[in-house]
Amino acid sequence: MGDCVEASVIIRTLNEARWLPKLLEAISQQDIDGRLIETVIVDSGSTDDTLSIAKDHGCRVVHIRKEDFTFGRSLNVGCDAALGRCLIFISGHCIPVGTRWLADLIAPLQEGAIEYVYGRQEGFGPTKYSERQLFKKYYPMNSQLPRDDIFCNNANSALLKSAWKEFPFDESLTGLEDMDLAKRLLAAGRKIGYVAESSVLHIHDETWKKVKIRYEREAIALRNIRPEFHVGLPQFIRYFLAGVYWDCRQAIKDRVLHKYAIEIVLFRFMQYFGTYCGNNEHRQLSGLQRDAYFYPK
Repeated sequence: MGDCVEASVIIRTLNEARWLPKLLEAISQQDIDGRLIETVIVDSGSTDDTLSIAKDHGCRVVHIRKEDFTFGRSLNVGCDAALGRCLIFISGHCIPVGTRWLADLIAPLQEGAIEYVYGRQEGFGPTKYSERQLFKKYYPMNSQLPRDDIFCNNANSALLKSAWKEFPFDESLTGLEDMDLAKRLLAAGRKIGYVAESSVLHIHDETWKKVKIRYEREAIALRNIRPEFHVGLPQFIRYFLAGVYWDCRQAIKDRVLHKYAIEIVLFRFMQYFGTYCGNNEHRQLSGLQRDAYFYPK
């Protein structure tokens, strides 16, 4: 049966019941010219309706214990269970745009020149205004095939299973396992790319504490991937002020500054304060700290 599956969509879940039905419905509507798609859920202890929703939509479910979870390990579990030639990664709180999302995303892999691609992301729903500006910056309207930068994001990406077998995800990182893989692939002479035509709506509905922790754990991971990058106090202040300035300018153009002014300041502060804290964290993480990074309350 594995030889018949063209694409395996792998979704990491922990209590994703709010948006999972729309995501799975969108996957079921994908047109990849009659080829077989499967959906693999990698669940790390959901206590809401996530598992029943997955069952109702015919997903295969594999489990990972909460205490064993890392972003890379959960993906490796899903990749190992997947039957498809192309492995597609999408966040449980993303919704594909259109019925050709999947076909457009995997087209460069099928052509054989590129082994790892990522697609466009757009802010939606409760996603904060400043994060929508980040999406516009990092996910432009034009594709780049190939590209020589290590930026990649597994909220909307695809990888040849043959490449994953050679280059599994790093299970020790607190985040950015996608950028780490892209770096290793490029170092080995392989090619990665960006497909603007394959877009998802990305919903982030986080507390300010969760925003800070997300950027903190990513900064911890970035120390290993790009050790030459350093964010000290002067950089924190400069990036924070610049982020607020450019977001406010855009909000003025959009005529929404009155609505988002406070949110802009809070988001940029938590983003760069978290980055500063993570970049300057030199202790070994205890079990409780590790849980806080992966499962912020």
